[in-house]
Amino acid sequence: MMALPGGRHLDSITLPGQRLHLMQVDSVQRWMEDLKLMTECECMCVLQAKPISLEEDAQGDLILAGGPGPGDPLQLLLKRGWVISTELRRIGQKLAQDRWARVHSMSVRLTCHARSMVSEYSAVSRNSSKEMGQALVRKIDASDNIYTTESTTGNLFSLTQEGAPLCRIIAKEGGVVALFKICRQDTFRCLYPQALRTLASICCVEEGVHQLEKVDGVLCLADILTDDSHSEATRAEAAAVVAQVTSPHLPVTQHLSSFMESMEEIVTALIKLCQEASSGEVFLLASAALANITFFDTMACEMLLQLNAIRVLLEACSDKQRVDTPYTRDQIVTILANMSVLEQCASDIIQENGVQLIMGMLSEKPRSGTPAEVAACERVQQKAAVTLARLSRDPDVAREAVRLSCMSRLIELCRSPSERNSSDAVLVACLAALRRLAGVCPEGLQDSDFQQLVQPRLVDSFLLCSNMEESFV
Repeated sequence: MMALPGGRHLDSITLPGQRLHLMQVDSVQRWMEDLKLMTECECMCVLQAKPISLEEDAQGDLILAGGPGPGDPLQLLLKRGWVISTELRRIGQKLAQDRWARVHSMSVRLTCHARSMVSEYSAVSRNSSKEMGQALVRKIDASDNIYTTESTTGNLFSLTQEGAPLCRIIAKEGGVVALFKICRQDTFRCLYPQALRTLASICCVEEGVHQLEKVDGVLCLADILTDDSHSEATRAEAAAVVAQVTSPHLPVTQHLSSFMESMEEIVTALIKLCQEASSGEVFLLASAALANITFFDTMACEMLLQLNAIRVLLEACSDKQRVDTPYTRDQIVTILANMSVLEQCASDIIQENGVQLIMGMLSEKPRSGTPAEVAACERVQQKAAVTLARLSRDPDVAREAVRLSCMSRLIELCRSPSERNSSDAVLVACLAALRRLAGVCPEGLQDSDFQQLVQPRLVDSFLLCSNMEESFV
């Protein structure tokens, strides 16, 4: 799952980490709000004749972030879950320090919290439609006041960031329907970006996509994307919803029959948005939607070819204002990899000097070194190699790749684990591309490279390179 600005999650739909909204509140007020949790846990410990430690771990045991009052069972569950995860972390620390005496009392406290959470969850489940935060959905649905609707939609978006379980509840309680109601009223135009961003968050779960299909949400998104009177921000957020509902990681996307009816309009609008994007974020959202659509149906690749998408995407690669991160290049190379199955794609790539750009992607390096960015760079390298292998069916592309020294870079990626961050996926893709190029220009390889990387079975070359030390190079 790729995380985007504003709490969006694209491609991989993993559960967003549960978090609490930190607020600056008076310490006494915070203590009053959390008193129920604190006293209940301590009383249960006493009733079980367990001592309550006065060590540093017990002090400030339940310092929780302020938020909705204790009358909100949903936030109560989130707080309890945060406490449990904190206790588990503390127990792990004590185990690492061999402080077994503390582990016993901390385990008792953890058990108390777990029992309380089960009890609270049962109570919430029995009264979910009445007591949970679904009043927000009803408030949005009934309101005709722009300020009230803006505030309520913002609160609903905050709830969607707490994780997939809440998104499922919101979808079942009519959240998707209420938000599309906003997006169909001209009086609420200034709220479209916020409403669409909330929709994208809800649609990270199957229930959200099902509800979107029921209310003809795809048609509404197509209308927004193709209407130039809407702001760029609105169309970008609509693109984010499209990217979410067409994610290859969601099994329900194949049932989006309404999407096929509007696909040509949507694809045309998205490539236009890529071409005119004023920022990297707008380009990222539009290109992510296109990348997912190319997985959704192969017809999209043919549409993109007719719309000169290769030229638009490759030109964007040299524009730092639009393409400035490996996350964006990941979307571009995904589109190119999926389009490269078409024969005509090869000639367009050569015409736009695309082979050189693809080779540059083989050298993608992270700037920050964060796990997310490193993973994005690996995907760029892998997909660039896949694209090169597919395009090299055309002899002209293969010769151009050899002329640009692509073979030496592929060999380096195969032989040097650090160059590919020890990624097996990158290794396999590079071996496949190297073998395709070697079939056209075998004289470009040294004997050792041919004997180790090309001549053996692919699995044997893979095992050799995956166990290779850096000193081998």
